Amino acid sequence: MSREAATTDVMRLSRDTFALPAATLARRLLGCRLVRTLPDGSRMAGLIVETEAYVGVRDRASHAFGGRRTPRNESMYGEPGTCYVYFTYGMHHCVNVVCSRRDDPQAVLLRALEPVEGVEVIRARRGGKPPGSCCNGPGKLCEAMAIDRSLDGIDLAAGETLWIEDREGGEPPVSTAARVGIGDKGVWTRRRLRWFVRGHPHVSVARD
Repeated sequence: MSREAATTDVMRLSRDTFALPAATLARRLLGCRLVRTLPDGSRMAGLIVETEAYVGVRDRASHAFGGRRTPRNESMYGEPGTCYVYFTYGMHHCVNVVCSRRDDPQAVLLRALEPVEGVEVIRARRGGKPPGSCCNGPGKLCEAMAIDRSLDGIDLAAGETLWIEDREGGEPPVSTAARVGIGDKGVWTRRRLRWFVRGHPHVSVARD
């Protein structure tokens, strides 16, 4: 089957799959397909090639560190499979998959995709850039896939505008590294909570 073909025979990830610790889910999502449908019915999709785990209230780099709970991060406390979208630096959106269990604010940041469906739409949304430069970073990914705060709180396990389909085949080769852009957060700055497909050209930062 062509990568550009619809993936109706591929199973959407269930809530049970999302009900994993963030560090486990971050690796599990590599090779899965993020799918976005637009109001006009057009569809875009990309293979997830880079993720970061944010492991809850003890994680000093998490928006929920110390149990912080605000209107901005309320979605992090939702059911596994809830979509958490936040706006940062006054210019970028970032999309996360909430996991673990309700009221345990763990989440996986989607850092990079390989565009595989609706590639021309994705490229147009990114100003005609080549596919390798369209989704190789969390802000670029959201711009390319039309993801913003209007999708915050939606159910990725049952929604019709944004969801995740399981990978085809086995796990890709995986590397781990420290998360990107984490400031002085003590040991949490150095913890290897980023996963990426080894050698993949669409990864945002390849160093490990």
